[in-house]
Amino acid sequence: MVSDRAGVETGGSESLQAIRLRIPARPEYVALCRLAMTGLAQVRSLEEDTVADLKLALTEAVSNSVRHAYADDGGHVDILYELGPDRVRVEVVDDGAGFDPDEKPSYEGDDLVEGGLGIAIIRTIADDLEIDSKPGVRGSTLRFVKLLNR
Repeated sequence: MVSDRAGVETGGSESLQAIRLRIPARPEYVALCRLAMTGLAQVRSLEEDTVADLKLALTEAVSNSVRHAYADDGGHVDILYELGPDRVRVEVVDDGAGFDPDEKPSYEGDDLVEGGLGIAIIRTIADDLEIDSKPGVRGSTLRFVKLLNR
């Protein structure tokens, strides 16, 4: 597989457009992640609803890393966007505190208590979701795939 400077990888008859982005783990950089997704979606005309879903799932994934991975000492979040012929794949990686990906949202009466809903949103949007994280272990990786209509 060969990669050019624009981050477009090609091999065989199929092509894969890829963008790598590293941001400081701060809330004001989440918008930059969404802009990169918008740019990738313009490489091929994706349906507006699909782009909106992808941006929502991405926002939840990156926001979880920004909000929960690092204490006050900060860190960074790495995002890999891949646009293939039939799918968009996103990977969000941090080196912060791990978490239990199976933890369910908690409620007080009818009100949602902080946390837990973001993963549920991503599960609803994505066609495939993988989470590699454990409480007490540094670093988390979240990957999701959205299949595209041809």
